[in-house]
Amino acid sequence: MKHWPFKVIQGEMKAFFPEEVSAMVLTKIKETAEAFLVQTVKDAVITDAGTISGLNVLRIINEPTAAAIAYGLDKKRQGERNVLIFDLGGGTFDVSILTIEDGIFEVKSTVGDTHLGGEDFDNRMVNHFVAEIKRKHKKDLATNPRALRRLRTACERAKRTLSSSTQASIDAL
Repeated sequence: MKHWPFKVIQGEMKAFFPEEVSAMVLTKIKETAEAFLVQTVKDAVITDAGTISGLNVLRIINEPTAAAIAYGLDKKRQGERNVLIFDLGGGTFDVSILTIEDGIFEVKSTVGDTHLGGEDFDNRMVNHFVAEIKRKHKKDLATNPRALRRLRTACERAKRTLSSSTQASIDAL
């Protein structure tokens, strides 16, 4: 069962190129950053969408390198080392091997699964608990959208908790 985090409304159809959608998002991010910093933001490290949104694109880095930099892996120690970076997103799972030496990042290999992500874990958890509640209490939550929504929220919360803890509870009902 697919759940969207927004309402889909039938109406006027307008097609956008991916770069245009990205530019709209980046424009909003730029405006938000400028409001927070109380100064003009001119430079960014992104692609075509940056140019469309009025930013001067300095350079492009790939996601695994950005993740390694975000975690400070370029500053942890000297000498060459190999690093595994994994990105379990909402809908995809990517794994990369990088070599880092003297602040230089080299991506050795990248592989991904476009059909595995956090939503899949959420769905499996929801389906598991719907079946358990039906088995134990003879109640079918699949017929109650409100209860199903509460269960999904509780499952997502538990999943996030399990990122930093060894246990989590689900009190959805």
